[in-house]
Amino acid sequence: MLRLFGAAKTSRVLGIDISSTTVKLLELSRQGERYRVESYAVAPLPPEAVIEKNVKQVETVGAVIRGLVARAKTRATRAAAAVSGSAVIIKTVKMPAGLSEEDLEAQLAVEADQYIPYALEEVALDFEVLPAASKNNDTVDVLLVACHQETIDARVDALEIGGLAAEIMDVEVLALGRALALVKDQLPGESLRTVAMVDIGASMTTLSVFSDGDSIYTREQFFGGKQLTDEIMQRYDLSFEEAGLAKKRGGLPEDYEREVLQPFREAVVQQVSRSLQFFFSSSEYTSLDCIVLCGGVASIDGLGELAQERLSTRVVVANPFAGMTVDPRVDPAALARDAPAMMVACGLAMRGAGR
Repeated sequence: MLRLFGAAKTSRVLGIDISSTTVKLLELSRQGERYRVESYAVAPLPPEAVIEKNVKQVETVGAVIRGLVARAKTRATRAAAAVSGSAVIIKTVKMPAGLSEEDLEAQLAVEADQYIPYALEEVALDFEVLPAASKNNDTVDVLLVACHQETIDARVDALEIGGLAAEIMDVEVLALGRALALVKDQLPGESLRTVAMVDIGASMTTLSVFSDGDSIYTREQFFGGKQLTDEIMQRYDLSFEEAGLAKKRGGLPEDYEREVLQPFREAVVQQVSRSLQFFFSSSEYTSLDCIVLCGGVASIDGLGELAQERLSTRVVVANPFAGMTVDPRVDPAALARDAPAMMVACGLAMRGAGR
């Protein structure tokens, strides 16, 4: 049985979030319950380097990671990365209680073909015994996770080219759930049980619903900020790079807000609403306590307010760094601008932040 997840042997691993358009690096330390940003950097990826969150050009991604490590001036050499939810199979299975970890691993390896619709030699498996949810002492619930080995290998190879050792390979939805704890002070009310996180990236929007901290639903759909970039390119005759910079830094014609940005905001909210309707129709839930927007698109001015108005649910734009201190080498303005897009990186960096 191969290890999909790892555990940091000593404190400090870099969270490396590889998305379809960027690589994000984050290093956290921790004293007590408070985190500190030690280093951070973000760099764009060339088109086609990562397609639908699958690394296609390992050398290219590795070179970008190497440049990020140099820019961040970090001494950490070990990394935590993640695969997307669509690349993994997650099952909760019941196993006999009282087995040692070795015996549990051996039994899961024998029985895994019942749960995994792939040839076992092609996948990496890992498991975690979940806290007891019932008074049945004869069995335990075990979270079993499987991922194609080649998906993991591409990320591991890119990290190694970037000068890092892959210590942990996580799953994005689990990293998001871990990072949810960083924004709890921003959420309204005290009895929040069901929270939806909507991660809106460049090409993919992922809805993840958590109940009492546990992931209960996830759904990905092809929609993201690239559609805004494409519209800017076509309307104003700009290159992909020029459109991306203009989107972040401004300087577009006066009609941009009315003719391009506002329709895109409306489209985002419509996509979120549609994803939520899928969730409600496939579960016993009929409402949510709060919606947390994250991902690069979440930082668009006015999106949170429009979503709250249209969805009739409290909406918060994630800022995982709100309660953290920051190393003087880190640009606080850039960190604040990128904060909503750093949730997965935060969840990864938390794995090795120490205490």
